[in-house]
Amino acid sequence: MSEETGNAQPTDDGMQWLTTIASLIVGAGFFALWFWLLPPWLGFRLDTAGAAQWRWIAAIPSVLGFAMAIRCIWDFGHTGRGTPVPIAPPQRLVVVGFYRYVRNPMYVGFFVGWIGLWVVFGRANMPAIVGTAAVVLGINLFVRLYEEPTLRTKFGADYEEYCHNVGRWCPRIHAWQK
Repeated sequence: MSEETGNAQPTDDGMQWLTTIASLIVGAGFFALWFWLLPPWLGFRLDTAGAAQWRWIAAIPSVLGFAMAIRCIWDFGHTGRGTPVPIAPPQRLVVVGFYRYVRNPMYVGFFVGWIGLWVVFGRANMPAIVGTAAVVLGINLFVRLYEEPTLRTKFGADYEEYCHNVGRWCPRIHAWQK
């Protein structure tokens, strides 16, 4: 409680937890939306006969990719004090966890996760391949034309140094240490 006003003021830790929870809610909503909309559109169906049973091995990179994305969503809230959504962006530059290896680990995690699911459940068809290519191109353009200029403006030299040391899509072998 603030003595001067008598109003309860959230502590820094309280605000950090609020933004972390908000980030996780946004992330869960994003996951739910895509898991509800994309599988039918991509033609996912379960097939366990013959050689198809070996496709289940792709569940490993799929789970790891989605776990990586979830960890990044956590980092946005806990460290960055914001969400992955542009209307409530992080207030601090996030360069922890997977962000020390690649600048866009959330996108990389989603990509690996979806490729794994496609291998396990999917049937490649031309509309799905074209749609996927369009999404990948759209994400790349969004990152280059909106996210990176916005981060350069907001975080200045710190973001420039980060970009100089950590690749946009290809992970480093060793974590970047500032």
